[in-house]
Amino acid sequence: MKLAILGASGHGKVTADAAEACGFREIVFFDDAWPSISTNGPWPVIGTTRDLLLNHASYSGVVVAIGNNAIRHHKLNALLDAGAPVVSVVHPSATVSRHSSLGVGSVVFAGAVVNAGAMVGAGAIVNTNSVVEHDCVLGASCHVSPGAVLAGGVRLGDCVWIGSNASVRQLVSIDNNSVVGMGAVVTRHLTANITVVGNPARSIKNS
Repeated sequence: MKLAILGASGHGKVTADAAEACGFREIVFFDDAWPSISTNGPWPVIGTTRDLLLNHASYSGVVVAIGNNAIRHHKLNALLDAGAPVVSVVHPSATVSRHSSLGVGSVVFAGAVVNAGAMVGAGAIVNTNSVVEHDCVLGASCHVSPGAVLAGGVRLGDCVWIGSNASVRQLVSIDNNSVVGMGAVVTRHLTANITVVGNPARSIKNS
């Protein structure tokens, strides 16, 4: 199987590593910095977003590996609109309930848990050792960073970023484009476009 990854970053390396563990044997990258960037670790970078849009039919699967939520969201939608064979990548050591759902183009990394009833939106990142508990709903292009925990019934809007080792109390909602800082503890509803830090989490600025 041949996989094209858009985004030759550190996040891209982890995505490629997980994809190899899933059985992809040929992996290439596309990045808009090409040809200045020609490799990403052991994998070649062979073109730009435009090249991938023109040649996506050459691949068994395509996935976007860009950490910035808004950019990832935009690139994923462009690939879907072009009819690209967008796939999700789930590391074999992740635990994903068969009673959950993963949106197209999502990635779930080693040690992560997605429990029963959870719904993960398109283009989401469920990062290393993070937990998405039962009945959570994640919008498109969210990022749950390494070690973060969403308790049961949490709802995230589109493009929400949960920082490493942050925790969100059960049944709390966080609206579109908000950012939860590393190690923060969220105990109440958060409106859109804010950044919060601390325990308990408090707003520091508009995103």
